[in-house]
Amino acid sequence: MDGRLDVTETTPENACPIAPVVDIVFSRWTTPVLWTLHEYGRQRFVELQRRIATITPKVLTQRLRQLERDGLVHRTYHAEVPPRVEYEITELGRSLAPLFATLAQWSPNLERVEEARRAYDSREADANPS
Repeated sequence: MDGRLDVTETTPENACPIAPVVDIVFSRWTTPVLWTLHEYGRQRFVELQRRIATITPKVLTQRLRQLERDGLVHRTYHAEVPPRVEYEITELGRSLAPLFATLAQWSPNLERVEEARRAYDSREADANPS
């Protein structure tokens, strides 16, 4: 087998085989959580929340649970007083590092995207005056 998917049967997964990966890795808040755990290592909930300042505690809890379920994050409970919980990225989660590095290399193109948006919006405004 050469690593390619058999696309003889049309399903959403083989119409775009990366779609399931995108759903897992790029769902809202997943990337910042994984990047933070990869960059800074094991962290407590409050540390993660502090580093991802715009995420609410409820959403962070939901995202961490989903990432743990997906095998990308490991949760460790320490039975102490007070109890302590730490999160860290798993080996499976670390395997996404090359993908994140590639995206980081592409990020200088964001300026070109903004230029294209401004040009488009300008054309739209000219075509549809109020």
